[in-house]
Formats: sequence, structure tokens, C-alpha cells
Amino acid sequence: MKTGATRRLSTGGRLVAIAAVCLVAGALSAASKWSENHALMINVTDSLPNWAFVVEARRFPVRGDYVVFHPGHDPITVKYFGAKPAAFTKIALGLPGDMVTRIGNDVHVNGKRVATIKPMTKRGDRLAAGPLGVVPEGCIFAGTPHKDGFDSRYAHIGFVCRDRLVGTGQPIL
Repeated sequence: MKTGATRRLSTGGRLVAIAAVCLVAGALSAASKWSENHALMINVTDSLPNWAFVVEARRFPVRGDYVVFHPGHDPITVKYFGAKPAAFTKIALGLPGDMVTRIGNDVHVNGKRVATIKPMTKRGDRLAAGPLGVVPEGCIFAGTPHKDGFDSRYAHIGFVCRDRLVGTGQPIL
């Protein structure tokens, strides 16, 4: 046996190697393209039953979709979630043109009760009731049925409009 000898692939072996390289390149390209519009989101609160979501960016939600959005920089939001809060995940309960009303502490969208407001946080900070009336074009009313949900039922979040909307989420865990 010669030392330093090179081994040549057969024609079939070359074709298999070329196909493998193409498959890997294609998979990497598809993963790169997928990651341009998708992300993994972890929900660290107990306001939703799921804690992991795949997020599709830039898709405006339909009713019932999980939505991912930036909560904004209201003083209460900053106090509880920091100066650069992570994105929130809630449910699209109201869409453009829907009517948000309140009867006592119960919040309704198109006459259906969707949440209840509380006067204060668990730590005693005053909460301001959220917006009422028609959900504006390009905005949603985002919320959860959880009693301690921090969402559009409060003015600190309000209607979530396109400039704060990240996308929609699909629960995976």
C-alpha cells in the first residue's frame, strides 16, 4: 500500500456527495429564510396555559390568535418589567371595528365578557382602566381570561397597534 495515496470516489459516490452537500445547503437556506420571519418565545407568566410559542412575525392576528407585542414604556410597565421589557404574549380578543365596553369591573368586547379589571396590582400600585370604544384600525384588544393578566384591559397597555405588534404565536408547549 502506498502512503499518501488519495482515494477517488466512484461516479455514484460523487453524486451522493453532491446530493448531500445540496441537501445541507438547502436546509441551511430554508432555516435562514424561516428565521427571518419566525422566532421561539417563552412566556414566563401564568396568564396563559402554554409557555412556549413559535412566533410568526408581521402577520396581523385574527380573533383568538395568540399575539406577541411590545408592552410599551408606561411607568407601571417599567416598574414591574424593566426599562426594556420582553415581549408579551396574549390573545387577540378584539379586532379593528369591535366595541370595547365595561360594566362595573367586567370588560366586554362586542357584548361578550372577556376580562375583569382590578383597582391595584398585587404590590399595591394603582391600575388605570384601559380604553373603551371602537378598536381603531391597525390595532387589537389583547388580553387573557386570567384574573391577574396585565393587558389591554389596563391603560398601561391599551390597544396594541401595528407599531408594537411583533406577530402571532403558535403554542408548542
